[in-house]
Amino acid sequence: MSNKYEFIAPCHFGLEAVCKREIADLGYEIVKVEDGKVTFSGDMDALVRANIFLRTTQRILLKVAEFKALTFEELFQNVKKVPWEEYFPSDARFWVTKATSVKSKLFSPSDIQSIVKKAMVERMKEHYHINWFEEDGADYPVRVIIYKDIVTIGLDTSGESLHKRGYRRMVSKAPIEETLAAALIKLTPWNKSRILVDPFCGSGTFPIEAAMMGANIAPGMHREFQAQNWDNIVSPKLFARGFEEAESLVDTSVEMDIQGYDIDPQIVKAARENAKRAGVDGLIHFQQRPVHHLSHPKKYGFVITNPPYGERLEEKEDLPALYRDMGKAFAGLDGWSEYVITAYEDAERYIGKKAAKNRKIYNGMMKTYFYMFPGPKPPRRKKMVQPEE
Repeated sequence: MSNKYEFIAPCHFGLEAVCKREIADLGYEIVKVEDGKVTFSGDMDALVRANIFLRTTQRILLKVAEFKALTFEELFQNVKKVPWEEYFPSDARFWVTKATSVKSKLFSPSDIQSIVKKAMVERMKEHYHINWFEEDGADYPVRVIIYKDIVTIGLDTSGESLHKRGYRRMVSKAPIEETLAAALIKLTPWNKSRILVDPFCGSGTFPIEAAMMGANIAPGMHREFQAQNWDNIVSPKLFARGFEEAESLVDTSVEMDIQGYDIDPQIVKAARENAKRAGVDGLIHFQQRPVHHLSHPKKYGFVITNPPYGERLEEKEDLPALYRDMGKAFAGLDGWSEYVITAYEDAERYIGKKAAKNRKIYNGMMKTYFYMFPGPKPPRRKKMVQPEE
């Protein structure tokens, strides 16, 4: 196998640019950016580091094939051409964990799954001269994406979705995914030297993700990945090195002002627990507090929040008052920037100001809007520049 591979990083629709920048910052070459996914190239190190360090992708797929298929016969023959024996040992447990098809002739996910599996087995039979595979070895989950008749096949190197960082046991009722929260923070100009308040912090996802960025804690440093079981493809040494690198970059001595409020004391307690598991409990101040008590004496802070948007009808009636309270609280903050993700169509009306920008973002299947109300930039401080370590 060559030492240059292609990898696919699926991400939230509308946030491809954030994911692309993150991959480029890790030092890998971007091959292409499409709706909901970024393809990049690198060596096996890229597989390891992308899983450990990327905050905004759902998973990392090792791309094994791409071809056009208009019929199931073409799909079968093309899959059979892939040198699966280079990826799967003879005892591998391999299956198509997910097939998606958009604007394509072949559209039945279950048919696509069974035909791809059948073709993989045929190829393996010919190579290993075995008629029956016990499949009692490591798992090799395969994902198939068909878009405008182009079939892309990837091995899922992550296993459990990367938004599962391992810190969130307790969730509030409409939690925002960790990967989405991280991407939204990265869409704003916030950095660790600026104040950040989330007045509807729920299980603490925005404050925790921000604190992890500020303290340079890699999102995947405390979890396991599917590819750790693939000694035939990835050397365990690479994972050991990746985790070591992540460990060496952590800096929890960083000074930050990050606060999370929620009206529900149980939820605040859960958020504290989550922050503790993420290793950032010392960097965030959580408090039970309703939104109309939101205030801060300092200037130029940020609010980044995911307020309730009335998934249930009886909650819908409370929304105008809630968003009005939010607007009043925003008006009392001096020179702040506010960023609000919500599915509530009348958000701007009741907040009482027009967003400078709003981005349409799909949170799962739900269409939400990310309203941006950027404030003024703080004046540049003149200070002695410390030389970088």
